[in-house]
Amino acid sequence: MATNLQELQATFQQYEKIFKALADEKRLKLLNLLADSKEESICVCDLEEVMVMAQSKLSYHLKILMQAGLIQREKRGTLHYYSINNEVMNHILSEELCCLFRRSDNGDKTNVTCGC
Repeated sequence: MATNLQELQATFQQYEKIFKALADEKRLKLLNLLADSKEESICVCDLEEVMVMAQSKLSYHLKILMQAGLIQREKRGTLHYYSINNEVMNHILSEELCCLFRRSDNGDKTNVTCGC
């Protein structure tokens, strides 16, 4: 039982980090730019130009998104390129989240089967 509670707590902590990262308009815009890009990844220099943001502030927002696992960074020479972490984004946009908080028909949350 303790292991299940520990796993559940770890899941909640990860979602807290993700939701905090998503709770900012600038970070949402960054995610949208990365998701809508024709290229697989975008150079930080291009993000800086599009976001009209100082490099230090942009780095701050990118760091938060990376810590939440929402984006990935690849270094090419001296430049960093960022892309959406599709695995994490697909996981967040999946049915799992609703299933964490969905009550089963009998009111017992231990055996919840999600049928979203």
